[in-house]
Amino acid sequence: MRIIGYIEHPVMKITVFKDNGKLSAKFETGLFEQTYKFREMDAMKNLVDVQGLVDTEFQARVMENFQTMNQIRNQGLDRFLPKLEEEDFEEII
Repeated sequence: MRIIGYIEHPVMKITVFKDNGKLSAKFETGLFEQTYKFREMDAMKNLVDVQGLVDTEFQARVMENFQTMNQIRNQGLDRFLPKLEEEDFEEII
């Protein structure tokens, strides 16, 4: 697998890979990542083609998925981690 380029975005790092007849677009932000793979074909064979596919609408949907992933992660952590009980302090007069 080799990196064939990047797509600029203000929030996400978008890396495009090529490997064994597949093109991949990997989106990263914070602790999360999403990868979308496409078969190489006449209409999809290089960085420019992937840039055309990964348009602003595609990127907006990926951002929505990141928000959903964050919610799922936070809800899981809330269920898993013990609730911290507030410490009772002596009343000082």
